[in-house]
Amino acid sequence: MTIHIAAVFGSPRRLGNTATLLNQAIQGAKDAGASVTPIVLRDLRMSPCLEIYGCQKTGRCVIDDDFHAVVDTLFSAQGIMLASPIFFYTVSAHTKILMDRCQSLWVKKYWIEKVPFQPKRVARKGLFLSVGATQGKRLFDGVLLTVKYFFDTLDTELSQALCFRGIDFEGDIQKYPEYLNQAYQAGRNLALSIGEVNPSDA
Repeated sequence: MTIHIAAVFGSPRRLGNTATLLNQAIQGAKDAGASVTPIVLRDLRMSPCLEIYGCQKTGRCVIDDDFHAVVDTLFSAQGIMLASPIFFYTVSAHTKILMDRCQSLWVKKYWIEKVPFQPKRVARKGLFLSVGATQGKRLFDGVLLTVKYFFDTLDTELSQALCFRGIDFEGDIQKYPEYLNQAYQAGRNLALSIGEVNPSDA
């Protein structure tokens, strides 16, 4: 059985540091036998949430744009990789737009279907990759909470997070081959943890 993983590129830079880390994780997952579908948020037509609550009846967002194709891809996957740099102690604007649009999924899950908050429903596993420019001790505190509850909306468990400080300008991540290796191993481990995958099927 081939494992399907969705990989979400949340950086405004196509060749940025988180994109480089995510590409390493993708390669690790592929080498473990998984199929990976990339989602590059900066290339999509996706409105922010307009808070019109058109989703209250069916749980489907009424804004007609690329969001729906992204959600279909995420829900068809058994694993989700998400990568975003830090902006004001949270994810990039591109990533936050996706998260906010998933409010419709929250409405569907907890208002319409009335799924209990506990125990959590887990259908897939997730990996988060991030970098921030400063060395602040609490640099990633806020973003990890944000990602955790975003993943919860997608019935996804945050299995691992790799967050690296002191990374800012494009290409800085190349100075840290150990970080690149950690990302590769994290992608590989995600695929292997989802299920037994035969590398020859990749």
